[in-house]
Amino acid sequence: MKFRVEKILPLAALTVLAACGGVGSGVNSAPQAPMSTTGPAGDYPVVIGPAYSVGGVTYSPSDMMNYDVVGRAVLGDEGGASVTAAHHTLPLPSYIEVTELSTGKTILVRVERRGPMNSNSVIELSPGAAAQLGLVGRPQAAVRVRRVNPVEPDRAILRAGQAAPARMDTPKSLLTVLQRKLDLQEGVTRPSPEATPAPSPSPAPVISTKPKPKPVPVAPPKPKPAPAPAPVVKPRPTPAPAPAPAAARGNFFVQVGAFSSQANAKSAAAKIGGSLIQSGNLWRVRMGPYATEAQAKAALAKARAAGYKDARIQSAK
Repeated sequence: MKFRVEKILPLAALTVLAACGGVGSGVNSAPQAPMSTTGPAGDYPVVIGPAYSVGGVTYSPSDMMNYDVVGRAVLGDEGGASVTAAHHTLPLPSYIEVTELSTGKTILVRVERRGPMNSNSVIELSPGAAAQLGLVGRPQAAVRVRRVNPVEPDRAILRAGQAAPARMDTPKSLLTVLQRKLDLQEGVTRPSPEATPAPSPSPAPVISTKPKPKPVPVAPPKPKPAPAPAPVVKPRPTPAPAPAPAAARGNFFVQVGAFSSQANAKSAAAKIGGSLIQSGNLWRVRMGPYATEAQAKAALAKARAAGYKDARIQSAK
């Protein structure tokens, strides 16, 4: 029996080496996911979770398939070298494309955590995701976050803690549109980059050799009689403006957004007719109060039509 084991073991070793391709077999050097992490079962169970609040803003997680927003990304310290992110509302796990708006670089990221829990930014990137996107050393960046459904090999690579191949860079024309959308959300006004026309060269002066004609004497004009003074019309007194009606009482508000800049918050409030409330280091913009939920829903539609997609209805009860 001992002799048979010694004969079988070398044959088994050769079989394993042949299955692996051997040394120098030309295996692709791109990241390969372990077999234990492949397959759709690696992304289940999917967790939605209950609503929660950060900085006075309430977030309600949901399974939104067409999620596509612009905002600010902050860098976190969770996740290590893996290409992962924390998001306020997307399912856990789910997959997103993150585009850096100043360069157009786009990467695939796996959402695994809730957050960011210290700000209302749209996303928090792990150190590995920030490095792949080129954000090392920057506290935050303007980004586009779009939910996608990648192929299984890319999913498996991310589940294994490695970086999937970068996506195609976003074209400059689309980046300009996305940056204008973000400026609208944050109340930032930028001058339009219009080209200044070059001044046309002045024509060279023409020197005439003809003698100048003598000036003809002109009789001085006769003085005109002074016009009669216009009658003085006393202005009518302007009636005092009617006092503004007292603010409607109600228990419903529309939370439009929270801004770190007071100037941006004032601009947003003026745009949608809201008011400011300081909360720590943030300035919250809200609309209301409204006596009925129907009035609050109408104000919510107005805020979202103005570009504030994360606006929410809050109750003062």
